[in-house]
Amino acid sequence: QVQLVESGGALVQSGGSLRLSCVASGFTLGYYHIGWFHQAPGKEREAVSCIRINHDNTYYADSVKGRFTASRDNAKNTVYLQMNSQKPEDTGTYYCATVGDVWDWGCMGDYWGQGTQVTVSS
Repeated sequence: QVQLVESGGALVQSGGSLRLSCVASGFTLGYYHIGWFHQAPGKEREAVSCIRINHDNTYYADSVKGRFTASRDNAKNTVYLQMNSQKPEDTGTYYCATVGDVWDWGCMGDYWGQGTQVTVSS
């Protein structure tokens, strides 16, 4: 079965850290560029980080630059999103998705995981 499964979401205090994981099953994640997307309550989903197969020119939204870091371990079929210095506005559901490419403005998701919930308390 082809799946992307996110994990690592939790309740964290402002200033804290979390690491999200996105594990692929049924296909080789290393053949795909991957995006991390954030959907805050009542808002549209938006890309926060997009990472290419070869790790170059990783995109970060202005709101997370310097705080979030995307990485990937193709041998483990896993992509990560390290989130530091978290803020209440980081609250929401985080999704990973395969994306066609990474541009200066971000990326667009093709195949999505089910999401993981992150709540940052003030």
